[in-house]
Amino acid sequence: MRSGLERKEVTGQIRKLVDTLFGNIPSGVGSKRKDLRLSHKELHKVLAKGAGWAVNQGFGYKADLEFIEEKGCIEGADPSLISNRALERGRPQLGTLGSGNHFVEVGYVDEVYDENTARALGLFKDQVTIIVHTGSRGLGHQVCDDYIKILMKSTQKYGIELPDRQLCCAPVNSKEGRQYLAAMAGAANYAFANRQIIFHWVRETFEQVFQMSSERLGLKLIYDVCHNIAKIETHKVAGKEMKVCVHRKGATRAFPPHHPDIPEDYKEVGQPVLIPGDMGRYSYVLVGTEKAMTETYGSTCHGAGRVMSRKQAMKVSQGRAIVRELEDQGITIRSAGKATVREEIPEAYKDVSQVVEVVFGAGISKKVVRLRPMGVIKG
Repeated sequence: MRSGLERKEVTGQIRKLVDTLFGNIPSGVGSKRKDLRLSHKELHKVLAKGAGWAVNQGFGYKADLEFIEEKGCIEGADPSLISNRALERGRPQLGTLGSGNHFVEVGYVDEVYDENTARALGLFKDQVTIIVHTGSRGLGHQVCDDYIKILMKSTQKYGIELPDRQLCCAPVNSKEGRQYLAAMAGAANYAFANRQIIFHWVRETFEQVFQMSSERLGLKLIYDVCHNIAKIETHKVAGKEMKVCVHRKGATRAFPPHHPDIPEDYKEVGQPVLIPGDMGRYSYVLVGTEKAMTETYGSTCHGAGRVMSRKQAMKVSQGRAIVRELEDQGITIRSAGKATVREEIPEAYKDVSQVVEVVFGAGISKKVVRLRPMGVIKG
């Protein structure tokens, strides 16, 4: 999200802003939102309608949907294919951040690489921005667990040889393949709704702290994009247009200018690409390119990626005051537990600038701006 605020207007309020965000957005393992109670029937609507359900409930604006991948709803979701265990895990967790590498970050634009594209995205130097990174929570995790068991059997059934058991699969048009895609679409729609609700609470938090409306604060959604999903898309394969199943895992869509699936506002510049880094360094906004369509099925990387396991990070950070270290760099952090902060230390991740230089150098994404964090809430 972007705001109309500049860094100097927020610096003195950042602690209050982070504390209020932390109070308004439940985070951490098993976090639940007490005042958002869903019936079984209502949860089925979330799984079928995604972010549109959230907007209809008063969480945000209809205009937000234009700036979400697939307008916030993957077609073909079938809630009946999602297990009761997954539904029970997901019902209390809608509108929550979760744990691990999930976060809400308030930052600012510290470097502009492409003035024209930045202007098209509504971005400028020293502008305050917000990134929300979370997904389908326990519901999506359970859908994955449930279908791994099914697909392990289907791999044998269809005589598919695997170099690694984790690559278990089924033909796209098989019964198992179709059912998985329909269940996964429901989990994706839950994730769209989850982020839309959190966007709404981010807006409310800024309104509380700055005592003015989100319209006056200029809080607008730039883009919401998936990075763990399989999509049926049309691409050129050996010179012929074909429908293919593109599975982006730790990867994100990077469609070029004039692609029919990107918002009208971005037709001339391409789809925004969001590549977050770690909580101590920076994140990037890029746009997709034609070369991504020919080289990587319209895809680029999603983030920096870890260089240390969580266990290693815990060991390296032992005895260190990580929160104080970040505060010394001008970054305020709140977390549901000390362990998360230690697991997520900046050096546990690659330097995202090096990763971004690779995708930029390969021509599959074009740099627009770099963001630096000011305040972060984590699970």
